[in-house]
Amino acid sequence: MANTGYGKRATGDEEPHADPDFVHLRPRDREIALFVDHLEDGHAMGYKAIAAEHPCYGQQAVRVSMGRITLAGHLRWIKEHITAEDNSMRWVTRTYWSRTRRSAQWWAEFVRERRGRDVTGRYQAGLARVEEPEVPEGPAESEASEVRTPEAVRPEVDGKSGHESDEQPAEQPSVAYQVLAELRTADTRLPLSDGDCRALESLATEWLSRGASTDDITRALTDGLPADVTNPGGLARKRLENKMPPKKSTPGPQAARRARVTRVITACGLCDADERTAKIVSGLCPECLAMCEPDGPAYTPVPETFLPGPRVGGLPGADEVVDVTDRVNALRRAAGLR
Repeated sequence: MANTGYGKRATGDEEPHADPDFVHLRPRDREIALFVDHLEDGHAMGYKAIAAEHPCYGQQAVRVSMGRITLAGHLRWIKEHITAEDNSMRWVTRTYWSRTRRSAQWWAEFVRERRGRDVTGRYQAGLARVEEPEVPEGPAESEASEVRTPEAVRPEVDGKSGHESDEQPAEQPSVAYQVLAELRTADTRLPLSDGDCRALESLATEWLSRGASTDDITRALTDGLPADVTNPGGLARKRLENKMPPKKSTPGPQAARRARVTRVITACGLCDADERTAKIVSGLCPECLAMCEPDGPAYTPVPETFLPGPRVGGLPGADEVVDVTDRVNALRRAAGLR
C-alpha cells in the first residue's frame, strides 16, 4: 500500500466489473489491467510495486503494459499544486484509475475540474489525506433513530416498566486498564494486581492521549526487564513516568488550515516528466510513448556473428565449425560411457 492519501484512486461513475472490460487490450496488457483493477484503493501504482506483487511478469513487462493501459484511457497521473491559507505550498501526485475506457477529452475535462477544489478538511502539512465523499444525513436516518425497539415497549413486569431492570450493567474497563491487566500475558515477570492497574490507569491514559498505542505501552513496560521483578507495580509506575511520550503539537481538526488546489497538470505515468518539461500525449511523454507504441519496441537485426553456423561432423579442421554436443556424444560412445 502507498502512503496515506496516495496510490490508486477511482475516478467514480464507473460500470460494474464485467468480462469485456479490457477486451480491447493485448493478452498481457489485459491480464495486468485486471490485476490492477482488483487492487484496493490506496495501493501503490508504480510499475516496480506492481511487478513485485504480480506472479508472472517482471518490471519491464509491467512498465510497458502500464504504458499501453494508459494509452487505452484507463490510467492517468495528475500533479496537484496545493496552497494553504498560510501561503505554504506543495505538489501532490495523484493516480487515477478508470475501469471504463475514457477518451483523451474526458481526461482533459477531469483534470480541469480538479483545479479550485477545496481540500481544507483533507489537508495536512507534509501529507495528503484520503479524500472521502461527504455523505449527508437523509430523512431516513433521522426517522430510523425514532423507531422504538421491541425492548422499549415491553409490558410492565412485577409493577415495573419494561425498560427498567434490577440489574445494573457492568462497567467496562477502560483501554488503559486492559493493557495494564494484559501485561501478565505479555511477560509473566510483570503480573499487576487490580489495585496496581487502577493506580496506574491515569498514567496509561495519558500515554494514549499523547498518541501512543497499546503496543507502545506494552513494549515500554516489558522491554529489558531484569531477571527478577520484586515490585511489579513500582517498576511499571517508574517506567510510565520516565518514558512518557511528548505531548502532541499538531493542531486539532477544528484548527485545520484552509487549502485549495491552485494548479493541476498532467504527468507521465512512467517517468518524472510532466507538462512543464515535456509534451504529454495520452498520459505519456514522447520517450515513453515510443517505448509503448502499439506495434511494440523495434529491435535491430541480430548480427551475423551471433547466428548459428553450419554443423560439420568428424574431427575439427582448420575451417570447420564443430557441433560441441555431437562431439561430446561421440567421445562418450568411444569411451563406452553410453
